[in-house]
Amino acid sequence: MSDLLTKVLQIQRPSILVIGDLMLDETVSGDAERLSPDSPVPVLEVRSVQSRLGGAANVARCLVAMNASVECLGVVGNDKEGELLIQLLASEGIDSSNILRVEDRPTTVKRSIVGLAQHRHPQKMFRVDHESREPLKSEHAEVLISKLNEIINKFDVVCIEDYGKGVVAEAICVRIIEHCKDAGVEVIVDPAGIEDYSKYAGATAITPNRTEAEKATGSRLDDANPLEGAATLATTMCESLHMHAAVVTLDRHGAVLKENGQKAIHVPTRARSVYDVTGAGDIVLAAIAVGRGGRLDWKECVELANVAAGLEVEKFGATPIPMSQIHKELLSMQADCNGKIRSSEDLAIEIAAAKEIGQRVVLTNGCFDVIHAGHVSYLREAAKLGDILIVGVNSDEQVALQKGEGRPIYTADERMDILAELQCVSYIIQFEEPTASELIKSVCPDLYVKGGDYVPEEINEYNLLKELGIEIQLLSERPGRSSTDVVSQLKETR
Repeated sequence: MSDLLTKVLQIQRPSILVIGDLMLDETVSGDAERLSPDSPVPVLEVRSVQSRLGGAANVARCLVAMNASVECLGVVGNDKEGELLIQLLASEGIDSSNILRVEDRPTTVKRSIVGLAQHRHPQKMFRVDHESREPLKSEHAEVLISKLNEIINKFDVVCIEDYGKGVVAEAICVRIIEHCKDAGVEVIVDPAGIEDYSKYAGATAITPNRTEAEKATGSRLDDANPLEGAATLATTMCESLHMHAAVVTLDRHGAVLKENGQKAIHVPTRARSVYDVTGAGDIVLAAIAVGRGGRLDWKECVELANVAAGLEVEKFGATPIPMSQIHKELLSMQADCNGKIRSSEDLAIEIAAAKEIGQRVVLTNGCFDVIHAGHVSYLREAAKLGDILIVGVNSDEQVALQKGEGRPIYTADERMDILAELQCVSYIIQFEEPTASELIKSVCPDLYVKGGDYVPEEINEYNLLKELGIEIQLLSERPGRSSTDVVSQLKETR
């Protein structure tokens, strides 16, 4: 297991406060098959309306997916959209008790109009924004600062998510950072797309993307080789803003990290089939905050953020990434020559990630000595019964006890290597016990499959399987095919 994965697994449940511009992202979808009779514009016949958390609220949602305890500090309008936003936060387990509802500004809503025509893929037609960019009134700003002072000491990290909608305008932003510093709480900023970052001065760290960093510094990176220029940008921001760290994200190039007193470094990322970069900045902020709350160093935090953002851009829209999926990705990135072969600890990560997304886990076990066509047929059929097939392999000692003198023909390592080449097998694990009871308890599959011509009640683990509520299914092996038969035939031939 990699050092980073080991440390990420040890992160408990950091407490994180999100301050910033709370938004409601709304998608209005329907059919756009005709033009208006009074003007040459498409008419949308609405079929559905979907509302999601956006802006700072999406950062909070990402943090919850990464197992953080999250509260939000901000404002919404005293309108039905504000009520819906608060309800959505509550449905995610996010504390919204410190969100201020105000009369004189609307809840920020980004409403995308999506139409389907001639049975083709849905297309975004345009977007309607309801918002105010005016700074908060002084009385509302005072209330937020007062609330911050009441709760600041219970948080490990504070995130500022600035979309330029006035909640963290200069005057209040400066005070938020000052209060966080006085309380000894790290504050990490995802900046707005503005030219002057002076209001963020004194924060612990800042996480602009390439475009934002270029705008804030008045520089332009070389498209062919942006790394050197990004290091300069990160260094400029870190030093001029008196921060501990600056992280400039560079899409497929990963990120550049500059820490105070250290040389800027490149933190590469894994190549991706990028589909949609929406929400990538939010999830970078969330991952770094979780990392810092879990006492990871800054390089490890950026590595974690690269993994989370890489998974996010492969999905459509702003999609939170569960920590179990991050664990699985970190596991798959290890330089592991064993391929499908897993330790019990690593297999637990794979199973948690699979169950998080609703995949059906199938478990079977056996000696699998001298693998033949009957084994292949049986495993192929077992794999069809779920999404992931896990094969438990008896140790050499247990095979000898079960099969007798001269067995196994192949060692456990050899048997697992052979099984790993079968496309239908997802993961392989060796177990030492005479029965598969402990393996079943650790995997807790949706389905347990066994080969043979006996009834379920004859399975050694039958009572345990019934107790755990695990489905059982028997698959018949090809007649006349068994490892014992193959070994006997080879001996006779010889």
